[in-house]
Amino acid sequence: MAVNGVEAVVGLLLLFFVPGYALTKATFPEWRLRGRSAVLRLLEIVTLSFVLSVVLTVVVGYFLLAASPSGFQAYWSDPALEVGLAAIAAVGFAVAWLRGAFAAEPPAVGTPEGPDESGAWEVSRELERLGREERRLNHQLRVDGSDPATATRLREELDRIAEERAEIQRRREAEYAS
Repeated sequence: MAVNGVEAVVGLLLLFFVPGYALTKATFPEWRLRGRSAVLRLLEIVTLSFVLSVVLTVVVGYFLLAASPSGFQAYWSDPALEVGLAAIAAVGFAVAWLRGAFAAEPPAVGTPEGPDESGAWEVSRELERLGREERRLNHQLRVDGSDPATATRLREELDRIAEERAEIQRRREAEYAS
């Protein structure tokens, strides 16, 4: 049985792109090809779609091989693999549509919850900054610690940093407790 060009193109797209693209859109509905990062986003989408499609092809093929008592052979006259991949793609597109992946405006990306608007990233950066400042002051105390006035000033700064760090930790613990 000969395969025409349209069947070959559809089969290759189904094996190497469409299921992965559907799952990519379902997983990341906010990704758009606009702005300065459009080329990078396109590269991410195409790469992720290809990799996911290949993985899905292997997994579905293995499932068909394990589930069939006589084994599995991929023939054009028996399109079990293609039907399985098309079903996965259809579910992926349905989920993507429900999540707003094909809407004119992208869905809003989630924001951190809680009374404090700063997320974990900002808190982590602030704690890192305080740690650097504390290390700098400890070094300066070791180098210039012989002068009592300078040593007193440096210790006061270290105490202030320790209090600020403790206050950040108390505030975050209170947010998580509520």
